[in-house]
This record gives sequence, C-alpha cells and structure tokens, in this order.
Amino acid sequence: MNSFPYWQCGRFQIDLSTPKIMGIVNLTPDSFSDGGRYSTSLQAALAHAQRLCDEGAAILDIGGESTRPGAAAVSPQEEWARVAPVLEALHGWGVPITLDTRRTEIMAKALAAGWVDGINDVAALEDAGALDLLAQYPQTGVCLMHMQGLPETMQQQADYADVVAEVATYLQQRVQHCVAAGIAAERLVTDPGFGFGKNLAHNTALMQQLRHCAQTSGRPLLVGVSRKRMIGELSSENEATNRVAGSVVAAVAAVARGAAIVRVHDVAATRQGLQVWAALGGNLP
Repeated sequence: MNSFPYWQCGRFQIDLSTPKIMGIVNLTPDSFSDGGRYSTSLQAALAHAQRLCDEGAAILDIGGESTRPGAAAVSPQEEWARVAPVLEALHGWGVPITLDTRRTEIMAKALAAGWVDGINDVAALEDAGALDLLAQYPQTGVCLMHMQGLPETMQQQADYADVVAEVATYLQQRVQHCVAAGIAAERLVTDPGFGFGKNLAHNTALMQQLRHCAQTSGRPLLVGVSRKRMIGELSSENEATNRVAGSVVAAVAAVARGAAIVRVHDVAATRQGLQVWAALGGNLP
C-alpha cells in the first residue's frame, strides 16, 4: 500500500493506493530498446499506444529524444516534429499522457496546446525557465528524475561518495525548489534515475535502499528499469528485447520497496508479475 493517495496529473488524479504501470512510447529512431519500431509512422505509434492501454497501462509516456547513455542530442525542432502528431492524437483517448522531455521550449509547446497531463523530465526541471513554466499550469503533473551529467557523457563520469544519500538529497532539494516556485507537492513524483550516470553497483544500491529515496523526497517514486543495461548485466543478456523476465522481476522488486509507478516497455508481462506478487501476499523484503 502506497502512503500517497494520488498524483495530480493534468485532467486526472491518479490513484496510487495500488501500483500503476506507465507504458513507454518511444518515437526515436535510435531507441536502445525497440530500435525505432514505433517512430516510422503515426499509425505505428498509435497502434503501439493502443496495445499498451489494452495490456493495462494506466499512463502513456511519449518521448521524442533518446536519453540512453551516449545518445546524441536532437534539435528541438526535430523533437517536436516527432512528438506533436502523437500527442495531438492521444489527447482525446481519456488516458493520462506524459511527455518525456528535458527542454523547456518543448514543454511550453505541448502545454500551450493542451495535449499533455504531465511532464517527465530527466533533468528535473533544471532547464532555464522550466520551473516558472510549470508553475503557470497548476494541474500538470511533474516527474523529477536524478541524472548525473548528460546523456552524451553520463556513463563516463559516474562517481558518488554515497549514491543513495546523494540521489535522495537531490530529489528532496528539487521537490523543495518546485514547491517554492509554486508547483504544489501533490503534482510531483520523483525518479532515482536508474542508469543515468550510474554503474551497476550504484543501481543495485539504489534498488536495495529504494524506500529511503521515497522517505527523503517525501513524494511518490516512479521507477524505470525496463530492459536497461543493469538488467542485462545482472542476467548476462546482451539483447535488450530479451530482458523481459528480468525487467518484470526488477519492477516487482521496486514496488516491493515502495515504488508507486513503474515505467515499462512490456506492460502485459509486468501487470501479470505484479498481480501474482500481490495475490501471494505482496510481502515487503
């Protein structure tokens, strides 16, 4: 049972008394997990989004820039061109839509159009103007993620004295900055940023002490470990699409340690895993 009753996310108050699944819609041709399968056309993206909803996704997360380690940045014009048609089409579906972007100008366009319910930001609203922008939209949800460095170089400089304490403190401080800027606490969730400027030892420590991150930030946790390198390293599986079983186990482990939302590629498998875990007692480790 999560201690936070809901997440205010645009048109929706998302009930967090039970864990929720966020389905990933990547619109990038260089996605590490699906190789750009859903960026080829609007029809492909919408068909994938429909499948995620049918499988049990409570939220759809739309992204137009790859933030995998070593990914090259795309122009704001290209990012917007990728996401805009999909956001416009999805808005009328009656499902919470979050936009995965770190750029204030992309957030501004999507919010002005009224197409998104939340912003999922790997840079935790540190881009210039982001805090002030989100303060102008009093219902919009925000996910604040921890990232050390930038996607282009972050795995080359992963260094912490105490990764759990540093990530938890950063998230706490970003929540405080948001609240001070006029963004209500109930609009905020936090994400430790597995794999974002973190090696396997860092990721493992964060998972083992995940509850500390939630307690320190004071906000619900969103966790994204689906198909990531850490799953491959723990299971000796090089191919991202073959990491489904490991990803489901990691999602269940995250929920067992207090995660309110899990962001995943494989919604049906994750839903099944969480259902079985809950039916068997859902014991916390």
